[in-house]
Amino acid sequence: MEWHQKSFDALSTRDLYLILSVRSEVFVAQQRCIYVDPDGKDMQAHHLYALDGDRVAACLRLLPPGVSYEEASIGRVLTGPAHRNRGLGQELLTRGLAYAESLWPGAPLRIGAQLYLQKFYASFGFHAVGEPYDEDGIPHLEMLRPTPP
Repeated sequence: MEWHQKSFDALSTRDLYLILSVRSEVFVAQQRCIYVDPDGKDMQAHHLYALDGDRVAACLRLLPPGVSYEEASIGRVLTGPAHRNRGLGQELLTRGLAYAESLWPGAPLRIGAQLYLQKFYASFGFHAVGEPYDEDGIPHLEMLRPTPP
C-alpha cells in the first residue's frame, strides 16, 4: 500500500482517474446516489489516497476554508469495497487529520458525515452540530472538530 497526499495540480491523470473511479463505484453505484461527483471543488482540494497496485484502496479530499464551509473540511471519505474491514478507514482519517493540520495548523474542521458514521467521527474529536439532513437519499449530519487536541 502506497500513501500519497497531493494538491489537485500535482495529481497525475492516472491517479485522478483512479480516484474518480472509486468514488463513482462507492458513492454512485454502491450507495445508489445519482449526482455529479466532479463538483468543481476537487481543483481546490488536497487529496489523500492509498494505492494498492492499480486500485485506490482509500481516499479523501481536504478543502480549504470557504469552499464548502466557513471552516476547512474533509469530504469524499471512502474505503474501497475490496479493502474494507481492515482498519483502513481509521488509518485514512488519522492521516487525513495530520495532513489537514500541516495545511491549516490549529484550524477547525467540518464534515458532512453519513449519520451511521457519527460514532466513528466522534472518536476523532468531531461533534454533531445541527440536525440530521437528507443528502442524496442518505441521512447525514454536520460534524465539527473545533481544534486539534
